[in-house]
Parts: sequence; C-alpha cells; structure tokens
Amino acid sequence: MSYSITTSPDGKYVILKIQENITAENMIKMIVEAHAFGNSRNLSCYLVDATRCRNTSTVTDNYLFAYEDMKTTPGINLTARVAMLVSPDDHSHDFIETVTQNSGFDTQLFRDHSEAVLFLTRV
Repeated sequence: MSYSITTSPDGKYVILKIQENITAENMIKMIVEAHAFGNSRNLSCYLVDATRCRNTSTVTDNYLFAYEDMKTTPGINLTARVAMLVSPDDHSHDFIETVTQNSGFDTQLFRDHSEAVLFLTRV
C-alpha cells in the first residue's frame, strides 16, 4: 500500500493520504497506524484523503469493517472524528460512510477539502 501519515500544517489533526485503491482489510492496517500516530501526538481528528483511491471492498466486507473490525481491533480510537475526502465523482466510499455512522462512529464523507477541515476543527 502506498500511503502517508502526517499532521496538518496547524497541528490540529492527522492526515492519512492514500495513493492506491483500498479494501477493508488493508484500510484497517492504515487506520491502526494513523491512530497510533495521532495518539502519540494527543490528536483524535483524522483527515483521510482518498481522492486518489477507490473502495474496492464488497458490501459485506464494508459492513463487517464498520460493525466488527473497527470495534474489535486494538489501537483504534472509537471516539475519533474522521473526515474522508473523496473525488467528486467517486461514490465507492458512500456505503462505508453510512455503515460507520450507523455503527456509532463520527465519520463524514466530503468532496470539498475546506468543508472537511471545518468538520475536523469545529468545537
């Protein structure tokens, strides 16, 4: 997987930038690493930049990701706020937004970078 994990220029949130298509299986690995990075910096807000990738998981795998993997994998901050930035024409991430929200996570999909940042930095 080609991805990077950094902090935002203002140091208020973590940026996970993904460069290749993702599945639920490889996404969980990136999330654990990003959350460890965030925890070490006392950050709990995450911008997942998925503008260069598509979600290639099945509906079932996305459902299990949200209802099982995210809740049972050690190292994941269950109270994190997550903005997922996707390309305007990409709807491959829409279902994962729905199931993560329904399973209790503070996750929202964005197609505009500035709106994603506002979501992460609101008090």
